[in-house]
Amino acid sequence: MTWRSSAVDRTLGLMLIVVAAAASLSLGTVSASPAHAAPSLPTVEPGVLTVGTEGTYAPFTYHQNGTGPITGFDVDIITDIAEKLGLRVRFVEANFDSLFPALEAGRFDVIANQISYSAERAAKYDLSQPYVQTASVILARSNDDSIRSVGDLRGKTAAQSLTSNYAEIAKSAGAVVEPVSGFDTAIQLLKQGRVQATVNDELTAKNYFTTTGDKTVKIAATTPDVSRQVFAARKNSGLIAAINTQIDALRADGTLDKTYAKYFDASARAPSAWDVVRSNLVPLLKSTVTGTIPLTAISFVIGLAIALGVALARMSPRRVISSIARLYISIIRGTPLLVQLFIIFFALPELGIVVSPFPAAIVAFSLNVGGYAAEVIRAAIGSINRGQWEASQSLGLSQWETLRSVILPQAARTAVPPLSNELISLVKDTSLASTILVTELFRQAQNAAASSFDYLALYSTAALYYWVICLALSFVQDRTETRLSRFVAR
Repeated sequence: MTWRSSAVDRTLGLMLIVVAAAASLSLGTVSASPAHAAPSLPTVEPGVLTVGTEGTYAPFTYHQNGTGPITGFDVDIITDIAEKLGLRVRFVEANFDSLFPALEAGRFDVIANQISYSAERAAKYDLSQPYVQTASVILARSNDDSIRSVGDLRGKTAAQSLTSNYAEIAKSAGAVVEPVSGFDTAIQLLKQGRVQATVNDELTAKNYFTTTGDKTVKIAATTPDVSRQVFAARKNSGLIAAINTQIDALRADGTLDKTYAKYFDASARAPSAWDVVRSNLVPLLKSTVTGTIPLTAISFVIGLAIALGVALARMSPRRVISSIARLYISIIRGTPLLVQLFIIFFALPELGIVVSPFPAAIVAFSLNVGGYAAEVIRAAIGSINRGQWEASQSLGLSQWETLRSVILPQAARTAVPPLSNELISLVKDTSLASTILVTELFRQAQNAAASSFDYLALYSTAALYYWVICLALSFVQDRTETRLSRFVAR
């Protein structure tokens, strides 16, 4: 097929407009450098102490039943500190392994998530004085008597968060570390016999046994290590001195002891699995409607516009244009979506480009859709008989008019099934947005499961929500194919 550059150039121009619009959406929440509060107490947002935390690590930071506001020992302590400093507190939730990269990227001021002091962390971050001190324990299955001390971890497989001190304890003891996102995942792997141990905080372990009454795992040993829990901020943040002063004040007036007793000296039983699921049906639906569906819809529309332009660029007779399009497709299809998300959200701030979580997810998903859908659209356009072009030109239609009014309507029918598959895949891929601080359906399910440990019930409920969305999209696909069939010559 022979292409005239005018049609391609016009379409590429439209693509650039769409991309520019997407960029403006993102840059609307971009700041080359964080805002500053008073010089004596600089924070990311003036008058607000922005705190990074998991929200899934009971009893230190979690959502009661997954539906209530964030709570926990660390949450209460840092909230008390913020109030004494005259600051409002805002919590930003992320997986544990994402907390320190997000801190370095200026996403929040401090981390409050049972961070253990270490010389390595002290060299890289500002660490507060300890506000609580706990022992480290080794958890194993109840029927496993092979672990009686930390030395018995040699050769065993331990589930650990790679950025935690407990991972270093396991590695130093000679264990093979299996990376996980947090304690909740580690304990499930241990219960299922997929790992042989996990090292964690004694208070976390005791809270787990109190909450669940689980008899399948046990505290097998106590390590010689003592964890001193601290708050972490960026190096030379100017915040730690003020935080230390308030820790001393909370210790002096008895607030630290009262908060400790609130979470560790009382026992509470978790509600039944059905009660947890029932209380989370509406929150899961809300996260679907406000997070998963908008993220999917916006990303797919922008991604299709990018894909059309890239597809036409791939078919351009101009080698430079087609080569750029090939390179774009190669990069998108040759790198994991998760890596693309992390580059946009965690790496770009090193260049002074800070994009808010939701727009960052839209940019990543749109670019990903554009790379994959471009080849689908190119194949669909290429399947149209060349005679359609020649007939349109004989009627006096321009190249652009032929593409818009004749070719694309026919190509759409061929492209609908594979593009629908791409859309359905995108619905499920949105679960990755939880790694860059976006609260959507899967993140809400994680919040609920982390405090109740009812993984099967809650993850099955989340899977049902995803399934319903995909069923609806499949129905729309069938109707769309039927409507587009009118453009096919009989």
